[in-house]
Amino acid sequence: MSTSSPVPSRARDATAEALVQFIRDEIPLARAMDLHLDTHTPDRLSLAVPLAPNVNDKGCAFGGSLVSLMTLAGWALVELALRERGEECDVFVGESTVRYLAPVWSDFRADAVLAPESDWATFFATLAARGRARIEVSCAVPGEDGKPAATLAARFVAKRRSGC
Repeated sequence: MSTSSPVPSRARDATAEALVQFIRDEIPLARAMDLHLDTHTPDRLSLAVPLAPNVNDKGCAFGGSLVSLMTLAGWALVELALRERGEECDVFVGESTVRYLAPVWSDFRADAVLAPESDWATFFATLAARGRARIEVSCAVPGEDGKPAATLAARFVAKRRSGC
């Protein structure tokens, strides 16, 4: 399914923190959402936000914030894997489908993992051979009852930067 990262844990933590700072610095929406790193492993990345800057007129999480956080978590999962391997690529969301399943009434997080049919080995082999690759990612915002409050199925595309 997926492979462990060759990057030691302490270096991985620093890379993940630097990536989240990059997101906050370069994407004004992420800063306004007060996005921060929750947890990460080689196969999972979670980003979190407080409810207050992401609330709608009903007092629950704004749907745009839910989808934005899930998209950013999926993008960050792919970007982190690339950075850990020294790959200089631009990463784009190529396609996504979102489902809103229940309201969120408190601070929330989005968990991103590779979709069951995806694996890093195939992704990186394709990137090496073609200079671009795509990978499927599944994201979810956990709800209060343990079931997902929102889900995102997305395809991310990585393309080597010119001259790399």
